[in-house]
Amino acid sequence: MEVVLQSLNIPLSVETVCVFTAPVFSAFAAWAAYLLTKEVKGTGAGLTAAVLLAMVPSYISRSVAGSYDNEAVAIFALIFTFYLYVKTLNTGSLFYATLNSIAYFYMVCSWGGYTFIINLIPMHVLLCIVTGRYSSRLYIAYAPLVVLGTLLAALVPVVGFNAVMTSEHFASFLVFIVIHVVALAYYIKGILSPKMFKVAATLVVSVGLVVGCAVIAVLVAVVASSPTKGWSGRSLSLLDPTYASKYIPIIASVSEHQPPTWPSYFMDLNVLAFLVPAGIIACFSPLSDASSFVILYLVMSVYFSGVMVRLMLVLAPAACIMSGIALSEAFDVFTRSIKFYITNLSESLQIDAGDAVPGNGVSPQNDVLKTDKKEDTLKERPSRKNKKKEKETIEKPSVKSKAEKKPLVLPVEASFFALFLTVLLGGFYVVHSVWAAAEAYSAPSIVLTSHSHDGLHVFDDFREAYAWLSHNTEVDDKVASWWDYGYQTTAMANRTVIVDNNTWNNTHIATVGTAMSSPEKAAWEIFNSLDVKYVLVVFGGLVGYPSDDINKFLWMVRIGGGVFPHIKEPDYLRDGQYRIDSQATPTMLNSLMYKLSYFRFVETDGGKGYDRVRRTEIGKKHFKLTHFEEVFTTHHWMVRIYKLKPQKNRIRGKTKKSKSKTSFTTTPRSGTTKKNPWH
Repeated sequence: MEVVLQSLNIPLSVETVCVFTAPVFSAFAAWAAYLLTKEVKGTGAGLTAAVLLAMVPSYISRSVAGSYDNEAVAIFALIFTFYLYVKTLNTGSLFYATLNSIAYFYMVCSWGGYTFIINLIPMHVLLCIVTGRYSSRLYIAYAPLVVLGTLLAALVPVVGFNAVMTSEHFASFLVFIVIHVVALAYYIKGILSPKMFKVAATLVVSVGLVVGCAVIAVLVAVVASSPTKGWSGRSLSLLDPTYASKYIPIIASVSEHQPPTWPSYFMDLNVLAFLVPAGIIACFSPLSDASSFVILYLVMSVYFSGVMVRLMLVLAPAACIMSGIALSEAFDVFTRSIKFYITNLSESLQIDAGDAVPGNGVSPQNDVLKTDKKEDTLKERPSRKNKKKEKETIEKPSVKSKAEKKPLVLPVEASFFALFLTVLLGGFYVVHSVWAAAEAYSAPSIVLTSHSHDGLHVFDDFREAYAWLSHNTEVDDKVASWWDYGYQTTAMANRTVIVDNNTWNNTHIATVGTAMSSPEKAAWEIFNSLDVKYVLVVFGGLVGYPSDDINKFLWMVRIGGGVFPHIKEPDYLRDGQYRIDSQATPTMLNSLMYKLSYFRFVETDGGKGYDRVRRTEIGKKHFKLTHFEEVFTTHHWMVRIYKLKPQKNRIRGKTKKSKSKTSFTTTPRSGTTKKNPWH
């Protein structure tokens, strides 16, 4: 693509691609939402859903310009895969089934959340089989996806044989067996007599049970050999919300993995949260395979969004689809009622005009008399043909009225008022979405702002600290900090970090957490063994920034204690409470994180040491650092950088004593192993 644009003299840099990737794919996602909703409820619902998805705050948070994140691409792949699945359900086309497998492969390449697809579609297939909605279209939509999609997914290096060896994929294989048994039963039913079908069905069911039990036994053996029963930690944390906090604190420590609050639903969905129930009701009239799939998608996404606030991103398309269906159906009812009123009004005006203006000199009374005479003659001479016609004319409307439901027509006043409220609701949604995009999701995360009575305040401490690191340290110096700031330090300061946002290496992160939780000397030994020159901490006690390292400190303790047992969380708590005041435990007051955060803090407010985030005075106010020295603190004290002091030379008196003691012993060789600083 870049070569083509360059040949056309259109300059395109990698930075430009990164900036505009998310907005471009958000437009693709709106188009995919239109296609999916169109297959479910028609063009009007599809257009409404696309408009809603284009502005939903939950998706804007991941698709603003400059948000170079794989989730912006993955949501488009998710919706487009669902569209191709529903399209195959409606058409039974093997061409769309093949495209569905390719779209699933694209989703596997984009995001680890592809397991949501490979579990949701089998659930829908099983639901259709149980409710008696099996058809050849369902088989064509599902079977190629499992076979071709799994083979393509195994080609992705990150996935590999996990596509067939992990529990996240077993549901698709079990349903694959079930749908083949059902398909065989339907095939036999079509070619055999009822008596023979009972015998054949018994045979098929017994063989199917034997094969199914054998497959289940193999799966159980594979699962039992894994300590997590074949499930990944993130999947187990979704199925059991308490699992991560018990066994994998690194997952639970991420703020995006916390359960959402009710205001977050209103913030990310706004009025869509109230329109979703109406969309569900509309999908049940009538219920089809496509509408049942959308309902199942909504139900599952609501559950997962309740477990992790990050998965509000998966709920947003489902909410937009349901809200689009609800608004489209409501607009149809309101406009139909208004149109019905207008047509009736025009007909009544025409009748009134015809009564007022007589035509060709014939009075309306003569017309009435003529029609009456015709009716009398027809009544006097009824023939067999006329009787048959009368019966047919009487019977046909009754049959039509039974077959076709009378469309809902509301009073015109109620229709106008409801239409006005609907437009007002849409305007409120647009205003909220624009506000959320501008205030909450468009500002860079590295530059912070706050509003107060005296105006806007800008906190540019992060860039200030990274600029200092870039200009005042050596290129090969290593920086230790908590993993939240790893990518930023690497990109903006161009320095090597010990841990970063790639949280797969739990032991490395636990090592840094152990160092931050240890006393100063033990922490120095750990950092020195890692060849660290500088330590960076984020502190918000002066300006009231709540997302600082002191508030994250307990997660450092938990993660470090999960690998190194000598770090115990109760040692940092006083009667089960996390405190930094005079009631804090000695372990907490002597930890490296406490010292690096509150060093010289009493100088900012005349000796009080009042922490604005924790809203209390600190417990240990006056202390000195022996193994670290402060080299830089930003303007608002939000980022503090310390340098490891070099190892002290031995004192002369101690060296004489050590020489006299060791004169009769052999000196250790240089090849002896060092003491492990983590134990």
